[in-house]
Amino acid sequence: MSVDATTAMSVPLLQSRYADRRLHLALFAVLGVLLLAAPLVVYPVFLMKILCFALFASAFNLLLGFGGLLSFGHAAFFGMAAYVSAHVSTRWGTSAEVSVLLGAAVAALLGLVIGSISIRRQGIYFAMVTLAFAQMIFFFALQAPFTGGEDGIQRVPRGALFGFFDISADLPFYYFVAAVTFACLVLIYRAIHSPFGQVLKAIRDNENRAISLGYRAERYKLLCFVLSSTLAGVAGGLKALVFQLASLTDVAWQMSGEVVLMTLLGGVGTIFGPLIGAALIVSMQNYLAELGAWVTIIQGGIFVLCVLLFRKGIVGVLAKLTRRPL
Repeated sequence: MSVDATTAMSVPLLQSRYADRRLHLALFAVLGVLLLAAPLVVYPVFLMKILCFALFASAFNLLLGFGGLLSFGHAAFFGMAAYVSAHVSTRWGTSAEVSVLLGAAVAALLGLVIGSISIRRQGIYFAMVTLAFAQMIFFFALQAPFTGGEDGIQRVPRGALFGFFDISADLPFYYFVAAVTFACLVLIYRAIHSPFGQVLKAIRDNENRAISLGYRAERYKLLCFVLSSTLAGVAGGLKALVFQLASLTDVAWQMSGEVVLMTLLGGVGTIFGPLIGAALIVSMQNYLAELGAWVTIIQGGIFVLCVLLFRKGIVGVLAKLTRRPL
């Protein structure tokens, strides 16, 4: 094939990539505007809950959608970071950003330990190993003296931002949560579209071929696991400060199930799908709370419909219709 023919074939591909990038920048701009304006019409605490779980689902989607690794134990990182952030904020009086960073650091360390063992297995065996570790973390949280047992850690102070700016009220704290969540989503987007992200997707699609090309698949998968667990820890730390509470619910296996549902509902392997899935599930839990246990049944029905009819999720279906990666 001649050089001119190769160049002619690459031009449409480059144009498509630039168009996708402009679309994503536009969507991030719209998201930023919505985050700024949302507390004017919606209760800030409700919005903060959506943002925390949207970040949690996005972190999980990084592992599942782009790393091809299904974890049933991501609540371990979310919940343990919540406990650590709540503890240091209550006992040490740390500022909000330090509390969240310390929680994320513990989640990253857990991710490194659990990931280095889990990635030695694949498929359902990998999922079961992560679930086993999550149950170990759950019983540790139940027995450890600093977690408060079944009572959890209550009345967690939000502290001041950088030690100077008072963000204890709901509205200023919302903008702190929104800024951290937006920055983490941008980080995930950059990771996906970096050379690291491209290799990660190659390993997801055909690990043996990626290994034959010289890539050390286990290192990439471990890095993806640690990054995902760290971002899940950020979400858990924010959640503890939002509700001023860290409890066993944060580390229970049901929490791992919820984040799987959010990701599948929004769209696995999409950029904005986990945000939509988290918003729908949190809204359902909030506005259908009076139905009691029926909320869980409704969620189960939605999960079945999603698996049977909309396997690519809401955003995945929209991306297929518009032929643009969303």
